[in-house]
Parts: sequence; structure tokens; C-alpha cells
Amino acid sequence: MCNYDDKMLICMDCGVEFVFTAGEQLFFADKGLQNAPKRCKSCKARKNERIMTARRRHQPHTRSRIEAVVDCALCGVETTVPFKPTQGRPVYCRDCFLKMRASKGHAHAPSY
Repeated sequence: MCNYDDKMLICMDCGVEFVFTAGEQLFFADKGLQNAPKRCKSCKARKNERIMTARRRHQPHTRSRIEAVVDCALCGVETTVPFKPTQGRPVYCRDCFLKMRASKGHAHAPSY
């Protein structure tokens, strides 16, 4: 097992010296991370906030949920599925789907 000593690094954004502690180095090693951090904690937090802000602008919070009302191909009961069915493929209610899955095994179960 390696012994780690605190290291002083220079932040690439603000140029301030910061400590890369022995504990942080051990954490990085445990996670398989090979590169030391390039930013101090405050600059990293600002960068993460910029990324999250950009994502929020490109991905609105309200996503439309796809939901279709169909008749089960086996029992005929009306059911709601969370996808748009394609033509030519049977759609099953949850009960029939689970029964088919149990009888045929997982490898050949129809997609639900």
C-alpha cells in the first residue's frame, strides 16, 4: 500500500496554490483516477455550476412523458404503456407480459 503525503498544486483557473491531501490522493487511487485535480475547490464548484446551468438551458425541466392507450394483444383489456407502439408488434398488458415472460424465460421475453 502506498503512503501519501499532502501535495501543493496550482489551480489552473485562479492560479492559487491549494492542498491535495493524502486522504484525497487515497480516494483518487481507490476510484482508479490517475490525474491530480487541476482546480481548487472553489473553482471546481464554479465550473460545476456553469456546467449545470448550461445543461438546464438545453434540457427543460418539464419533459413530456410518452404514454399510449392500447388493447392487450392477448386478453384484449385496455392498458396504458410508456412508449409509442410500432406497427406489427404486439403490445401486452402488464399481467400478460409477466405471464409470458415467466413461461418463456427472460431471454425471449417481448419488450415492454
